[in-house]
Amino acid sequence: MVQSFSKKGHPYDNAVMECFFKYLKKEELDRRHFQSLDQLKHNLLTYIDGFYNPVRPHSHNHGLSPIQAENNFFRLFTCPTY
Repeated sequence: MVQSFSKKGHPYDNAVMECFFKYLKKEELDRRHFQSLDQLKHNLLTYIDGFYNPVRPHSHNHGLSPIQAENNFFRLFTCPTY
């Protein structure tokens, strides 16, 4: 596996991750002081799994959270059972 980096001066090459890290810093990291690496890891997992994916609305998903958008997607392709 090879890690991918955008070219210098081309942030849109990796716009999704740039946006994620912008909100991670703004909504979580810049608001807190962490006493340990374990506390930082715990808060990161809580932010991602407890807020960013299940709760936080995303404009790209028409105001839905990623989990809501995913559920809607799979509901479209689920065959009815008889």
